[in-house]
Amino acid sequence: MTKPTVSALIDTYNHERYIEQAIVSVLEQDFPASDMEILVVDDGSTDRTPEIVHKFAPRVRLLRKKNGGQASAFNAGIAATDAPIVAFLDADDWWVPGKLSAVISALEREPEAAGVGHGYYEFHEATEETRICAPRETKFLSLTTPDAAHEALLAWGRLLTSAFTVRRKTLDRITPIPESLFFCADAPIALAAMAGGARLLKEPLCYYRRHSDNLDAVDPKNTAKLRRKCEMNERMFQLLERQLVRLDVPSESIAALLYPPWTDAIRLNLRTCGGSRLRAFKTEMQSFRSEVKNPTMGYLLFKYGIVGPATLLLPPRRFYQARDWYAKRNLRRFREGLCGPSTVSENPKRHDQ
Repeated sequence: MTKPTVSALIDTYNHERYIEQAIVSVLEQDFPASDMEILVVDDGSTDRTPEIVHKFAPRVRLLRKKNGGQASAFNAGIAATDAPIVAFLDADDWWVPGKLSAVISALEREPEAAGVGHGYYEFHEATEETRICAPRETKFLSLTTPDAAHEALLAWGRLLTSAFTVRRKTLDRITPIPESLFFCADAPIALAAMAGGARLLKEPLCYYRRHSDNLDAVDPKNTAKLRRKCEMNERMFQLLERQLVRLDVPSESIAALLYPPWTDAIRLNLRTCGGSRLRAFKTEMQSFRSEVKNPTMGYLLFKYGIVGPATLLLPPRRFYQARDWYAKRNLRRFREGLCGPSTVSENPKRHDQ
């Protein structure tokens, strides 16, 4: 077999219920078999997953490894292929017909693009309901300016593992991915592609399956797993910031892309797991300084005279419960009536407090 144009990389762990559908969705693509390899990375499954994958040999290659998490599976798969393009697929998802041809054509039209993403169908296994999650129009994402980074932030949620294809030269710049990312390891890949410029297609070209065993699915009553997820999210943002610095992304763009969701991750951690009052104070003051430009005197008094002291007086869980209560009842309108708007000029961003 000659060197393939694209490698379909399927990562899996105990997906015996889903793996066959994922593989078949790749085999049924209208793309020359001689130009595509299919590589399944089994991250230490203990069920029948390897047995099911073996049914498709030799067309499908299986790479088995000790369980280490999503990042380690990606690293193993990327190292095992030298195809110039890698199309990712989680084993509990599946591609629609024509997906591979569409993304490869997009890359051929734009040789400068580091990757291609697209819309998707969100399938809820419990209810068998499906909804379309896709941008209204095809767009090009980059991190060259703060405005571009803000648009990339809005599109980031569309860049799921199964909805993303990236050039090998981009992967070479960021691998190995830190293996402490047991899940959410697709984030470094997506951001690296956006840093190099990525095309986002409006067409939904895969199905994302929501089920109880999703890597990011955590029962809110399971405090230990919830804490682990919060800690993982914060670690992810720390790693992403360092990665973007290495990729020479402007600091203003890094702030526009990372700081809003990073702040939300810290708030979630403080709200659900607790923490120090000082950390809550620093989080809210930093968010205020980065998001609000030219604040009015009334808004300054509100932030420094009410919100700031509240973070220091209340335990973080109580403070964020109060903050949620404030936002749900849209009490901002009363604050604006007393203190005036957030900024001197009209600001399109929404502020909960």
